[in-house]
Amino acid sequence: MKNSVFRLLTGGFFLIAALGCNTQSQPENEQAKQPDVTQATDKQDYEVGDQVPNELVCMVNDAYMGKPQIAVPVNGKTYYGCCQMCVKKLNEQESARTAFDPHSGRMIDKVDAYIVLLDEQGTVGYFESQKSYETFKNK
Repeated sequence: MKNSVFRLLTGGFFLIAALGCNTQSQPENEQAKQPDVTQATDKQDYEVGDQVPNELVCMVNDAYMGKPQIAVPVNGKTYYGCCQMCVKKLNEQESARTAFDPHSGRMIDKVDAYIVLLDEQGTVGYFESQKSYETFKNK
């Protein structure tokens, strides 16, 4: 009797599992409603000459990194570095937080700069303003 009850329960369990599992493919109209996640991207691509956001730049290596960097607050401003070594340099060395504008030659704070992608390798330049960059570009 125990054996029969066990078989009945086991068989019933497998029957329910088999019926509950929908192995059929979705109808075409249902498939069309599914979002195409392959088209979505969380990385914004920039071209040479584009302004790039501060948070995507390692301000020690002066390089566009293509993803958010480590925020480094110093004296009420936020700088960005790609690793703990860069974080340390930004905290300790003022020279890591400043750059020369290639057009005017003036020393500027990297946080306040108009940051531009200069080449396909990711090198960035720091300009006092968009106007300074435009003048530099048109030379």
